[in-house]
Amino acid sequence: MIGGRVALKFDPELLSRLAGHLDVVLISATNGKTTTTRLVAEALRAGGEVVSNALGANMPAGITSALSAGAEARFGALEVDEKYLIAVAQDVNPKAIALLNLSRDQLDRAAETRMMAEHWREGLQGTKAIVIANADDPLIVWAASSCPNVVWVAAGQAWKDDAWSCPSCGGVLQRPDDTNWKCAQCGFGRPTPTWVLSGDNVLDPHGASWPIHLQLPGRANKANATSAAAVAATFGISPQVALQRMQSVAAVAGRYDVVQYEGRDIRLLLAKNPAGWLETFSLIDPAPAPVILGVNARGADGTDTSWLWDVDYTRLTGHPIAVIGDRRLDLAVRLEVAGQNFQVYETAAEAIRNLPPGRIEAIANYTAFQDLRRVVGN
Repeated sequence: MIGGRVALKFDPELLSRLAGHLDVVLISATNGKTTTTRLVAEALRAGGEVVSNALGANMPAGITSALSAGAEARFGALEVDEKYLIAVAQDVNPKAIALLNLSRDQLDRAAETRMMAEHWREGLQGTKAIVIANADDPLIVWAASSCPNVVWVAAGQAWKDDAWSCPSCGGVLQRPDDTNWKCAQCGFGRPTPTWVLSGDNVLDPHGASWPIHLQLPGRANKANATSAAAVAATFGISPQVALQRMQSVAAVAGRYDVVQYEGRDIRLLLAKNPAGWLETFSLIDPAPAPVILGVNARGADGTDTSWLWDVDYTRLTGHPIAVIGDRRLDLAVRLEVAGQNFQVYETAAEAIRNLPPGRIEAIANYTAFQDLRRVVGN
């Protein structure tokens, strides 16, 4: 992103000019925005050349750097950091905006989730963009409800601990089942979706069912594919074509890659907050598959590790666990309280050598993930 940072110093209007010839979609969320952006970009390539910030540099400087390579492109598929969504939308005049989810993340520098939803709601009020929004996340529904043209997607919401109270009035949200929600006090509730994730299929607004065949694992990525199909449809790409093209995506910036290191198969999984760790735990091989957990608290991660106490580590019961990273002792204390079987290691290489046989599932937050990739040569 250094090129974009320097260029914007010379020309603060550069981002707007670089995007002027593009049909742009902005994708923002706490979790899944990099993967969804990759899926959207693959789908849109059915209609023309796409420029995208595929490696996740999602602030204005990184987006500017990405767009500088898109002079011949027709589409722009851009991941945007939650805090910068409104400012970037004002600069690039997007055709579509995808809002996937909001949950607690980087508590030392990110806004409280309801504040972020309110910021989006105010900033997007009256937008001309088509907004593709997750109907199952009350905070996303609140943020998108000020927009005149919303496509609601039933993408699901496994993590609900940031959405028990009504973002409209503060009342208690009632959840009669895993899908529906409504405020008992003011009536604010789940809108009727027109795109639905149903098992291994996407149901489109016409009621047609389209199978999802991804190389990427897990329910969360099927949800990402459902939102991506809804985005692609706003650009004239049919769900059949869009979902077929998404099959080619096997990994995203190293995430989900299985690499070999010292005779071991290691699957690399990125998770950066409680909602992400909850989804990631559902992907790992059954016990007793060994697991590496890595946590740093550098600038890109957020320095507050109190979120570790919001993660349900009992889901790892039966797995031998190796703990690494700058804040390995913070994580060790949390695992001790959760009654888990773990050992603390100074390095990833030491952890890998001492874990029992079998494929290793390695879960780490941002910079710990990059540290691990450097060790195993990915």
